[in-house]
Amino acid sequence: MMRAPQKRRAGLTGFDLKVIALVLMVLDHIHYFFEFTGAVPLIFNQLGRLSAGLFLFSVVEGFVHTHNRKKYFLRIYLISLAMGLTLYGMLVFGVARGDGMVPLNQIMANFVVLLPMLQGCEWLGQRRWVRGLAALLLPMAWPYLVLYLLCSLFPVLNGWVALVGFTVLPMHNLVMDGGTWYVLSGLLLYLLRKNRFLQAGGYFVFNLLVYGGMALSVPGITAAEFFNTYFEWMCAFSALFMVFYNGERGKNIKSFFYVFYPAHVYVLFGLSCLVWDWLH
Repeated sequence: MMRAPQKRRAGLTGFDLKVIALVLMVLDHIHYFFEFTGAVPLIFNQLGRLSAGLFLFSVVEGFVHTHNRKKYFLRIYLISLAMGLTLYGMLVFGVARGDGMVPLNQIMANFVVLLPMLQGCEWLGQRRWVRGLAALLLPMAWPYLVLYLLCSLFPVLNGWVALVGFTVLPMHNLVMDGGTWYVLSGLLLYLLRKNRFLQAGGYFVFNLLVYGGMALSVPGITAAEFFNTYFEWMCAFSALFMVFYNGERGKNIKSFFYVFYPAHVYVLFGLSCLVWDWLH
């Protein structure tokens, strides 16, 4: 006897969230790479603030539900490594657009820092204290130990530390596409994952306080600047999509997402170089 097909739950699947995040990310990057033309509206950049939170949410869900965490981490790590090497090479050899712009897109590096921390939380839940604390604390602590202790004692190591921080062991405080607060908001999403409304609410409040507070701390900031210049706080509104997540994975085309991210970055960068040369 044939089973009736399982009815999809109401709400957004993991696939749906990734597609929404991807579209918003492309809008954001169109503004990022072509802002110099004056033809791309600011709303592209503002809407793009929501994409990073959705990708972060997807990575946390992926970590929780994947059957092979080592393989999951390795895929993300290799993309981060390749893009980190590319960025470092551009900076060292002066490969840039005519105005000096290089693509600082390093969102994968944030996930390389975050995923070991999530594993550390799980080990702590299993009372594997030493391993858990090491995995949770070292990814956050080691950049400070290296940059402010080792490099201050041995300045000759600065170049090597920068290479390592961009590539094999990403440093959250060197990542220019995300960074420390972004990693910490991912940790918060994981810790609150068992209550969807609390999880989304916690993410919303955390990011609104952090980035809204940073904006309001700018001396003499105006309302126009708060909304049109210092608007990183808008990332908090990706929580609205998280609330409607139905817990289902949806279509499985993960290879597309892994390939699309680095590919679209370098395609847009290359096109922006051509447009820059054409206009100048």
